[in-house]
Amino acid sequence: MASILLNPTFSTTTAATTTSKLNHPSFSTTPISCSKGILKAPIPSTLFFKPPSHSLPTKVLSHRLPVRSALRPEYIPNRIDDPNYVRIFDTTLRDGEQSPGATMTSKEKLDIARQLAKLGVDIIEAGFPAASKDDLDAVKIIAKEVGNAVDENGHVPVICGLARCNRNDISTAWEAVKYAKRPRIHTFIATSEIHMKYKLKKSEKEVIEIAREMVKYARSLGCDDVEFSPEDAGRSEREFLYKILGEVIKAGATTLNIPDTVGYTVPNEFGQLIADIKSNTPGIENVIISTHCQNDLGLSTANTIAGACAGARQVEVTINGIGERAGNASLEEVVMALKCRGEKALGGLYTGINIRHIVKTSKMVAEYSGLQVQPHKAIVGANAFAHESGIHQDGMLKHKETYEIISPEDIGLFRSNESGIVLGKLSGRHALKSRLLELGYEIEGMELDDIFWRFKEVAEKKKHWYRMKYFSQKFFGSLVICR
Repeated sequence: MASILLNPTFSTTTAATTTSKLNHPSFSTTPISCSKGILKAPIPSTLFFKPPSHSLPTKVLSHRLPVRSALRPEYIPNRIDDPNYVRIFDTTLRDGEQSPGATMTSKEKLDIARQLAKLGVDIIEAGFPAASKDDLDAVKIIAKEVGNAVDENGHVPVICGLARCNRNDISTAWEAVKYAKRPRIHTFIATSEIHMKYKLKKSEKEVIEIAREMVKYARSLGCDDVEFSPEDAGRSEREFLYKILGEVIKAGATTLNIPDTVGYTVPNEFGQLIADIKSNTPGIENVIISTHCQNDLGLSTANTIAGACAGARQVEVTINGIGERAGNASLEEVVMALKCRGEKALGGLYTGINIRHIVKTSKMVAEYSGLQVQPHKAIVGANAFAHESGIHQDGMLKHKETYEIISPEDIGLFRSNESGIVLGKLSGRHALKSRLLELGYEIEGMELDDIFWRFKEVAEKKKHWYRMKYFSQKFFGSLVICR
């Protein structure tokens, strides 16, 4: 606890007058004893006031984005009638769960799948059914419940199960997903030289034969939506890639996913890889190209966007970017990049995601997986819409678009104060004055200067100003700031 002494000559009249003008639902009027009688000053009941979920922000900013994208094209496994539409393939429940310590129960997986459907993802990779009986049961439940729940817009997500290129995995995946209205089998085999030599111990010819036969087998089970992934495509030899992809297209694959399995490529390389596959693979016009970018070099979102710009029309992502090692491309980052920049900088690309559900989905995944979101995480981090620098705060108080390219309300985030001001040692007078006004104290001139410098002294010692529950408890002897 720390205190800032107020000027003892400060008048209670000004504060009382200002208090009467304030009417904020997060304030309660609490009597405060002082040397000149009783002053009623507003005390925040909580710093982060969250309005009811049905309420909408009253002030519409010029940079507000539509929370739902344009009409989603009809789902056809191997084609998209709108060339600008990008399918969102969410693998939180499969690759995301591969994060160390991120195991989720079947009930938690079902809850997340329901939320992903509300979010509007096109494909939910619900798990790896052959990995365990629990995973098989979870994918089956999701296929039956979420995979048959049609929303008010007629959307029902594809439910996908992962399988290695062997009959047992593929049969088990089909057993799990076949109950969905739109089932998909996603099968994979490694294609890079290092994987074929040391992991598979197979030749290129053997790998091609396995891939071709297993895609055929998946189709023979009655699945008309089969995705194939050449694992470690980012390090695979190009001519071999073109050849194996051409063979699985002939065998019946409807989506070709190009994984940067170890996060090795940089954006220009990955974009060129997608462009080369599009230009050199026989039959590529009859399938959807997808991306799956790991984040080992911190480039997964950039690589994913580069792939989409080069012709991929499905992107594989996870909520909060969770996944193996350093994680996957983050759904919220990719979606908001397309939402903010798609029309002007990315050739008109768009998704069917309802962005109002982003924050809720992020929090649910963080809670169920136990993987907390780092404060500076783009879009959903605690600091993503917080401003402490005095220059930034001054700009935000004058016009929010000076330092925010996204309205937090659009993604389902509601702040206690409209400008996201966080008081700290870098804050300026404008921010402090604004916060004091919220609390009912209208202070100007030398009195403000006196409080400001005393505030700075405390701020240099206290880091977490955004955690303060009450900004003032006493008036006239001291202004008490409590964490």
